[in-house]
This record gives sequence, structure tokens and C-alpha cells, in this order.
Amino acid sequence: MRDTKVLETFSIEKEKKEKEKHLFKTLRKEVETGANGTQEYIIKKGINKGKIANGRTNKVWYKNQR
Repeated sequence: MRDTKVLETFSIEKEKKEKEKHLFKTLRKEVETGANGTQEYIIKKGINKGKIANGRTNKVWYKNQR
């Protein structure tokens, strides 16, 4: 009798954990790339003021050149 109790509680706990993992995966929100200026930075001071510094390459563009 004691063995079945342990096995039953183990199976119930395992089902709860699996359900929680599934919900966590399906309800996760996707992150917006480039939101809030995270991808490009506009230089605010100095010679290159107003230019966009693109982190992926070494090129620097003017804001109006896009």
C-alpha cells in the first residue's frame, strides 16, 4: 500500500511539472527586435552628431540617408 501512494504522488507531481513547462513555453511573449532603439544608436555629440551608428558594421550613416 505504501508503494502505491508514493508512486501516485510522484506521477501527480510529474504531470503538474509537465503542464507548467508546457504553459510556460506556449504563453511566452515574443521580444521585439530593435524596440526602444536597441539596434541603432544616433550619435548626439561631436563631429558625427546626427549620424546613426550601426553596431553590425563599421559604417556610419546620416539620419536622412536611410
